[in-house]
Amino acid sequence: MPELPEVETARAAIERAALHRTIADVDDRDTYVCRPHSPGELREALVGRQLTSAHRRGKTMWVETSRSGPVLGLHLGMAGRIIVVDADGDTVEGGDPVRRGGGELKPEWDRFRITFESGAVLRLFDKRRLSRAVLDPDLDRLGPDAADVPLAEFRDRLTRGTAPVKARLLDQSVLAGVGNLLADQTLWQARLDPRRRVDTLGADEVGALHRALRAATRSAIRKGGVHTGEVIAHRRHGEHCPRCGADMSRGIVGGRTTWWCSIEQV
Repeated sequence: MPELPEVETARAAIERAALHRTIADVDDRDTYVCRPHSPGELREALVGRQLTSAHRRGKTMWVETSRSGPVLGLHLGMAGRIIVVDADGDTVEGGDPVRRGGGELKPEWDRFRITFESGAVLRLFDKRRLSRAVLDPDLDRLGPDAADVPLAEFRDRLTRGTAPVKARLLDQSVLAGVGNLLADQTLWQARLDPRRRVDTLGADEVGALHRALRAATRSAIRKGGVHTGEVIAHRRHGEHCPRCGADMSRGIVGGRTTWWCSIEQV
């Protein structure tokens, strides 16, 4: 599933290849992905305008448009990808890691398309059809972006209540952008038990967790996704901690399958 780092690569793809091009056409016929809009509504709002800037908070992207036009919100869902193809065939893309083969990039899995006057095309590709394209998205329900939240705000938001620390990291109203894999990687780097109640964390532990979250996020963005984290490949039965060699433990925390080092994270 695309988490903050994957969504950032998608945002960067839009910024790199799709801005300041005049929109000639929009395919918004997928009424599920474009809900609650009716077919043609996004097209009418966007044709003739340009995408002027691309933004992200957590897993949610939005793009501002020219001439005081509407904001276009884009969400990658479980497996979405942004693909921008220039008229000469050059491609810039980001989002869910590419798994090519078997017709993986078939055009019929494009759920939303923008065609520019230059001939370039922006594709919201999603085999599972769980992505979204919507005008003027509501961002009020989201907490601050997990990659940028200052330590003081992080501490205040994280340590309220008695929830397990992993469950609190996954709460998008607390911090936007952390998914299951990034949470496991961050807690492993910070050497914290994902089951620890947030009200039991000391100041040093919160500081270490904040540093680990920033480091894990930046590394994943740089390397292309959360799947590149050091512990991610070891989240399975029979695997061992890549740092100390201890057995990996498994449980359910915050409703999600969770893995941690049986020695260093207890």
